Amino acid sequence: MPPIAAGPEIERLIQLLARLPGLGPRSARRAALFLIKKRELIMAPLAAALQTAIEKIEVCRICGNIDTQNPCTVCTDPKRDGAALVVVADVADLWALERAHAINARYHVLGGTLSPLDGIGPDDLSIDALIKRASAPEVTEVILALSATVDGQSTAHYITDLLHEAQEKGQLKVTRLAHGVPVGGELDYLDEGTLAAAIRSRTPF
Repeated sequence: MPPIAAGPEIERLIQLLARLPGLGPRSARRAALFLIKKRELIMAPLAAALQTAIEKIEVCRICGNIDTQNPCTVCTDPKRDGAALVVVADVADLWALERAHAINARYHVLGGTLSPLDGIGPDDLSIDALIKRASAPEVTEVILALSATVDGQSTAHYITDLLHEAQEKGQLKVTRLAHGVPVGGELDYLDEGTLAAAIRSRTPF
């Protein structure tokens, strides 16, 4: 990133902002300039919020969510359906499902997906903790809410194999998210893989 006509403190701010997802060097400069102009209104509260986050945010010891309490608000919510356990790769996926208000279940965050090319194996994810939670008598369904990528589906198959014995005994049902045409999607704009998945996953009308 080329230097700007400012002191090292401002340059440092721009460099840190440029590390955020979706922000390149130019966007980081604009964001830094905006924060500097709005020091009292935005920068000071933002700095305070970041300091609070550093001090109070923890990783939930049960599900892997992040919250200011441990266990998190999802795990301690008595209204959650304890029979269903939704498995996600990352906290962002958990938050996305919560925004959709699609299910009122408990979650388990793996911390990523299996990826041999990146050196990520089963020991790098919280798969052992998932199998232990899935073996609890109150859990009757494990929902694999993993991305429809090669790594995501490989992880789903790996977990399914580990839960095979419980499925054979009829103690547990393992399901996954449906794949196919998105709501509002037009067939002509979809890729061949999505269309093929939609045909294979067709349901009665």
